[in-house]
Amino acid sequence: MKNNHNFHPKNKHKSGYDIDALCEVYPDLIPFIFENSFQTKTIDFANPKAVKALNTSLLVKYYGITFWEFPDTNLCPPIPGRVDYLHHLSSLLQASKINDNVTVLDIGTGASCIYPILGNAEYNWKFTGVDIDETSLKHAKQILNRNELADAISLIHQKDKTLIFKGVINTSDRFTAIMCNPPFYKSEEEALNATTKKLQGLNIRENKVVRNFSGTYNELCYKGGEKAFLHNYLYESSLFKAQCFWFSTLVSKKELVKGMYASLKKLGAKDIKTINMGQGNKLSRIVAWTFLNLDEQKKWNQN
Repeated sequence: MKNNHNFHPKNKHKSGYDIDALCEVYPDLIPFIFENSFQTKTIDFANPKAVKALNTSLLVKYYGITFWEFPDTNLCPPIPGRVDYLHHLSSLLQASKINDNVTVLDIGTGASCIYPILGNAEYNWKFTGVDIDETSLKHAKQILNRNELADAISLIHQKDKTLIFKGVINTSDRFTAIMCNPPFYKSEEEALNATTKKLQGLNIRENKVVRNFSGTYNELCYKGGEKAFLHNYLYESSLFKAQCFWFSTLVSKKELVKGMYASLKKLGAKDIKTINMGQGNKLSRIVAWTFLNLDEQKKWNQN
């Protein structure tokens, strides 16, 4: 399958997929494989079950994850894009001369627990995953237990849906980085419209719109949408300035970045970075910031 040269240089999937190799390690993928008009083996990317099987096979072959089960209604994250965030975060930490004892807080870890399991597999980082959905956390815990990752990855239930860091970060906690893939939509209708547009981009016309990566309301939507979530995320980050080196989040809408910079400067951020990511035809970005001045950054590295 086609190359993606926009991925981070360390991304194992920048040269596409070896379908035969994936089928060998994960035979459940085989029923979804067909040859397209270019005589290339592929899957139907509009089929949620096919998409889930493909991503499961990637985890088995490249990341040593032997069990990755969760309800089909939950979001199935695309592995190449998710691991790209982690590689860019690693590059950011290396630029700050942080290489050892990395601890990461993942906001909205979901039933798939994808960022923690990938980050541990690629970099041996320790994670704390947070979610507002107890059922999702039960599935995430099962994934950790079956893959013997419970010692490296812990899970926390955020009981208050209106809060992000409050009630999760204690005064004694210290994180090298915080990451987040936020809900991008303000309503179910907006999410469905985005899915319809995406399927049209794949030249697929369906009477009933089905999300190829699935996703529940809590995973996809937030009151006020992405802008409202990010506003709360930025504000709450300022309440824990000294307890994290780099805060970060994915930002879907480019037009939100300018306002984020203005807000972060008012909140006292000492350094703000935008890291562009290109995934297929989709352009995305990570915005990262720190409240630590240069002296505080040096002291952090000495601890």
